[in-house]
Amino acid sequence: MAQLRQARKTKRGTPAQHAGRNASNGARPGDKYQRILDAAIAVIAEKGFHNSRVSDIAERADVADGTVYLYFKSKEQILMTALDGAFEVFYRRAKEELASVTDAPAKLRLLARLHLRLLSKNRSLAVMLQTELRQSAKFLAEFSQRELKGYFNLIREIICEGQRAGSIRREVPDKIAAACLFGALDELVTSWVLSNREYDLAEAADPVVDLLLGGLEARS
Repeated sequence: MAQLRQARKTKRGTPAQHAGRNASNGARPGDKYQRILDAAIAVIAEKGFHNSRVSDIAERADVADGTVYLYFKSKEQILMTALDGAFEVFYRRAKEELASVTDAPAKLRLLARLHLRLLSKNRSLAVMLQTELRQSAKFLAEFSQRELKGYFNLIREIICEGQRAGSIRREVPDKIAAACLFGALDELVTSWVLSNREYDLAEAADPVVDLLLGGLEARS
């Protein structure tokens, strides 16, 4: 996972490197950079990727159109950088919270809650992930190879840990189990995004993990 993140930074540059290019106005270097990313998520969620213009993003971020191009070469790069940043936050939170838990089933519960809770707090990001990202095979392939692969590996590591400890059945392939958990969470978020009513998405985490562990937990 660390190698994936390092490769991304080498290719695109770190947020600090991008933001440092335009600090001559006296503002804190990261302010405009982050405003552009936040604005991109909101605008693309509202209008769709293809209908969103760089000028729309600039207007929402309260910056000049040219300022956007100081940080990003294209609308595509803005989208992928915004998603990268969101997943970096998720990974950091997940690692921090998982560090204090030793039981594998408990770790899966924690991860599921975090997944649903963070997306439920940012509907625009959820819309981008569940709808806009999937309309482009190119974006989805790039995102899957970089971010989703790392997330899957994290889930698989937890499942393998449980198998070694005897709390999860050893005969169940960790890859299949990880796909089942992610697929269930992913479908819950999609249903929430498409629903016309508001409800607590995070409340679905425990039932999903209960269902999964019912088929995974070791039996005496």
